[in-house]
Amino acid sequence: MKTFDGKKKLGYLHRPSTIERVSDIDHRKRWLALMILCLGDFMIVLDTTIVNVALPSIKTDLGFSQTSLVWVVNAYMLTFGGFLLLGGRLGDLFGQRRLFLLGLLLFTLASLTCGLANSQVLLIGARAVQGLGGAIVSAVALSLIMNMFSEPVERAKAMGIFGFVMAGGGSIGVLLGGVLTDVLNWHWIFLVNIPIGAAVYALCLVVLPDSRGQAAGRLDVAGAITITVSLMLAVYAIVNGNQAGWTSTQTLVTFVAAAVLFSLFLGIEARVRSPLMPLGLFRLRNVATANVVGILWAAAMFAWFFISALYMQLVLNYSPLQIGLAFLPSNLIMAAFSLGLSAKMVMRFGIRLPLAMGLLLAAVGLVLFALAPVDGNFAVHVLPGMLLLGLGGGIAFNPVLLAAMSEVNPDQSGLASGVVNTAFMMGGALGLAILASLAAVRTDDLFASGAGSLAALNGGYHVAFIIGALFAATASLLSAVFLRTGSAAPAHSAQ
Repeated sequence: MKTFDGKKKLGYLHRPSTIERVSDIDHRKRWLALMILCLGDFMIVLDTTIVNVALPSIKTDLGFSQTSLVWVVNAYMLTFGGFLLLGGRLGDLFGQRRLFLLGLLLFTLASLTCGLANSQVLLIGARAVQGLGGAIVSAVALSLIMNMFSEPVERAKAMGIFGFVMAGGGSIGVLLGGVLTDVLNWHWIFLVNIPIGAAVYALCLVVLPDSRGQAAGRLDVAGAITITVSLMLAVYAIVNGNQAGWTSTQTLVTFVAAAVLFSLFLGIEARVRSPLMPLGLFRLRNVATANVVGILWAAAMFAWFFISALYMQLVLNYSPLQIGLAFLPSNLIMAAFSLGLSAKMVMRFGIRLPLAMGLLLAAVGLVLFALAPVDGNFAVHVLPGMLLLGLGGGIAFNPVLLAAMSEVNPDQSGLASGVVNTAFMMGGALGLAILASLAAVRTDDLFASGAGSLAALNGGYHVAFIIGALFAATASLLSAVFLRTGSAAPAHSAQ
């Protein structure tokens, strides 16, 4: 039997000399730092879903119209999606601890402002600042973890824990949002971040080592402006597409402007001496493959999370609290795999097989949801899909993050983190928008042909689940065919 070379399987080589400041902290302190970073990132992930449950209460209390209410979500999405790439690169240039603390401070102060908000303008403005802080925290946290844990076994375990936080935080947000809104009021979905943010900030000062930026060169200002505005325009077009119409002049012009700015960004990056995003990064096969897989998988997972919640709420008539509890089995399975079993699978089989298998299980789970009837029973029609999606997510999240970061030098880890986070965010937002539109079209067609309102609604959800399953299955196939896992993939400086 062949012995396993963990460094080869994970697709990177250990280069401790480039990350001495971060990786030299002692063993116990390193794991404590991981817990602190995960807690900070947990706030960010939680905030993407906890708000959705409270939107009706916010609408009533602050007098939002149905049209203006969406900006409580969209303002956050715009800045979060727009600044992920820039936030990660700033960490490489100016020091990751410094940027993490800055992002955490922005997010915590913005949460306080949201919690105390008594007007629409103040709440939406504070949500935009929350998105900016969240983008910096999300991008830099992953980079810090990858640099702290350079040994293959420890890195796989650390990424498993981080993956659980990322995968489970959204589901927990639905449950916690329902509890806080029902027991207290909507203000507390934001105020709960204050003690967590303060504690994480104080602990980071003690535990995380201070470090200067590792990347050489100056900030590529022209590249930063073009890519940030391009991403913000793309997010705006996506989140506003259903309301404005996908073929409307507004949507098409916004997409074209985003594409023009992105093309300009690529031209700048090809010529500038110190690019914000070295284009050679995407010549690294694992990095390129993992980001494409991340886009497809995020689209599939958003289909599961949001469309299944709508199915349970509008078709099965579940309360917000019941919906949160319905996600609990999948969260527990994700926890079991992310917090140990997934790491063992990666160390035994490498990143390719677990990722492909996990995505395939998720695809089957979505197919099961596509078979759920109007009078569905939880044990028969909801639980099996939840279990498979929890199992698939728990297995796959660790290896996809490892693949996205595996061939990248530490001085570009923040950039790689920003790229993969952007891939997930854009894939999820675009996938959900597309699937929601397809579901609405199918629902209208069924209703026009004489189907009952619930049957028409459920038929639309079935289309979304099937397309989501195709996304996951395609991602599984790409992982199996293109990921490199059997031979050493040296860490490159992507010039």
